Amino acid sequence: MNTETNVQGDLNKMLERARRNTLGDLLARTRDRMPEKFAFAFEEQRLNYAELDDLVNQTARAFLQNGMKKGDMITVMSKNSLDFVVVNFALARIGAVMIPINYMLSEEDVNYILEHAEVNGFIASEEYAPVLDKSAGRMEIKHRYLMDVLGTFEGSLAAWTTLSNAREGQSTDFVDAQIMDDDLAHVLYTSGTESRPKGVMLSHKSIISEYVSCIVDGKMADNDVAIHALPLYHSAQLHVFLGPSVYIGSSGIILGAASPEIILKTIEEEGATQLFCPPTVWIALLRHPDFDKRNLSTLEKCYYGAAIMPREILKELAERLPNAKFWNFYGQTEVAPLATALQPEDQLRKLGSAGVATLHVQTKVVDEEDNELPRGETGEIVHRTPHAMKGYLHDPEKTAEAFRGGWFHSGDLGVMDEEGYITIVDRKKDMINTGGVNVSSREVEETIYQLEGVSEVAVISIPDPYWIEAVTAIIVPKEEATLTKKDVEEFCKVRLSKFKVPKYVEFTDVLPKNPSGKVLKRSLRDQYEELKDIQ
Repeated sequence: MNTETNVQGDLNKMLERARRNTLGDLLARTRDRMPEKFAFAFEEQRLNYAELDDLVNQTARAFLQNGMKKGDMITVMSKNSLDFVVVNFALARIGAVMIPINYMLSEEDVNYILEHAEVNGFIASEEYAPVLDKSAGRMEIKHRYLMDVLGTFEGSLAAWTTLSNAREGQSTDFVDAQIMDDDLAHVLYTSGTESRPKGVMLSHKSIISEYVSCIVDGKMADNDVAIHALPLYHSAQLHVFLGPSVYIGSSGIILGAASPEIILKTIEEEGATQLFCPPTVWIALLRHPDFDKRNLSTLEKCYYGAAIMPREILKELAERLPNAKFWNFYGQTEVAPLATALQPEDQLRKLGSAGVATLHVQTKVVDEEDNELPRGETGEIVHRTPHAMKGYLHDPEKTAEAFRGGWFHSGDLGVMDEEGYITIVDRKKDMINTGGVNVSSREVEETIYQLEGVSEVAVISIPDPYWIEAVTAIIVPKEEATLTKKDVEEFCKVRLSKFKVPKYVEFTDVLPKNPSGKVLKRSLRDQYEELKDIQ
């Protein structure tokens, strides 16, 4: 009996290994198919897929040699670099869990994430290593690795090991750890714009399922040359674009920051064909003086997401980039993050829509009792998909609430038309209750964007003793524009119902944003909360 059990156990292991599909496996397959294919460039560094895979194996072996193992929680804190990509796949290859941290977070939030995730390893660029050391407190950190070393380092950083030193002399042979498809791969913390960040647990299976949807619905191909400019710690750049590009074997240019000048320069110099930006960055590109000076004719596939694209901006992009096709990608970190896509042929026909559910997603709109609503009625958007997270780390109650009824609840309000296309009305938290009536901040923003002289606008609520919440517009004018508050109010009065017209209008030079380009409305609400008292 024991012999039969052992034989069956060995057979199961062989079958599992032969059928396995993890993040580490997909890079190995791409290397086998196209070893000499240009994979990534960053500054002066350029790697083909064989060289990338060699570095991943050497890095993974260095981690194992130092005692890192499957299930270890490893924080990564760095701006974009080749080392970020290498570390991503090296941790996946040994089964360690990668926890990328937003480098713009406060010390308090960083400390919260480290303690909440119970991390036991740090990987950071030199500028952020002291931040992690300071936040570690009494935690036992077994592993400290530096990437992107800028020069000599002393003091506390002397306890850190550089990745280049760690992998020197390590074998490039494939590292074959005992990992299952549904094992935990990443924990991505939500932005925490309204409350404490939540740790989204994504498995290899969830992430790769999402890659397939991205590739199919984004019409991605191995001859694409993509620019990766948005932060890789964020699921949009990491899991909608960089990961799928490795899966199919396309080429990528990694930028350290989403600088409009550098993006435009890189498109021309590298002949880039693919670019993803949130609406705020697309707006910055349009307003940059180099936009009409650079040759951008190679751009064929352009994507937007992470926030709602104003209709007027999309129209302008289509006019000024006539060779490009545009996709709208919509979703949440909890679904790894793609959920729906609006195809290029639908951009004008369904202007403002987030599209239809992608290949591996089922989507519907429900009421407050989770009953499916008829087409045309507004409710909460929910999904069923293998993309979905395994749950929130250490938070079964919030996980149960998010997945009640067997559907993931997005927290977004939307409406589905007769053809199944979703239009986002607003986040629940961004609905403004003014005088007992709900107003969509997005609707007011879309109206104000039509006003000549408006570069960017964010509509928020501020507390009001009479209206409960007052509709408030914060506007960044275009250069040399001579907008006044009266101009905005009069423009809105003829286009919006009276209760939707902003009670307050303020002008500013810049809107606060996180590194992924999302406007930080909580910061705006805090900044302008006392507006009612001074007007």
